Amino acid sequence: METRPSWDEYFIEVCEVVARRATCIRRRVGAILVRDKRILATGYNGAPSGLPHCLDIGCLRQHQNIPSGQRHEMCRGLHAEQNALVQAARHGISVKGAVLYTTLEPCVLCSKMLINAGIEKIVFVEEYPDQLARDMLAEAGIETLKFVR
Repeated sequence: METRPSWDEYFIEVCEVVARRATCIRRRVGAILVRDKRILATGYNGAPSGLPHCLDIGCLRQHQNIPSGQRHEMCRGLHAEQNALVQAARHGISVKGAVLYTTLEPCVLCSKMLINAGIEKIVFVEEYPDQLARDMLAEAGIETLKFVR
């Protein structure tokens, strides 16, 4: 008999499906915001709505040999967490007290937004080497959990 996935496993699997929509050449990331076991908003990394995607026109960061984790402002795309927050705001959905599930641990830019949005917990699959992000999330009292299958 097949067992049901845990809630964390279920939401991480949804994130993985969302990540398939990402248009970043370097990395595909999916994120969802959840409260009371209900999905509030989803996001994946890619260019703003209506603008050409990196998959179509190439990656500015790649062309300029910018290493991962540096010079975030030199990217056309928004991060998955940013897109999930924007989607919620656009539709008038409060995310205060929500849990963020994501395929990649948030960077410092996203962490600052998540803190101000009132996110209470973050569950991620892959670690991202950003100690400042980790320190700020801990200082803000936001629980972070690496999901292990």
